[in-house]
Amino acid sequence: MANAILAAILSFLIPGLGQAYAGDIKKGIIFFVIAIVIWAIASFVFQHWIVWIIDLIYALYAAYDAYQMAQ
Repeated sequence: MANAILAAILSFLIPGLGQAYAGDIKKGIIFFVIAIVIWAIASFVFQHWIVWIIDLIYALYAAYDAYQMAQ
């Protein structure tokens, strides 16, 4: 059984890593690819500080999801 707090921290740092650590590698890859797509689109569309906010919101969601998966 995976440590829920560690899964959340890993997924906050690199979205998808916590999901993979919790045992769902496919979901981890999907979260990682979505994070890259969000970053790429936001970088071209929005100003720099908005990109950071969008990335932070997605990282928090990924951390929450990894925490729930690991419990």
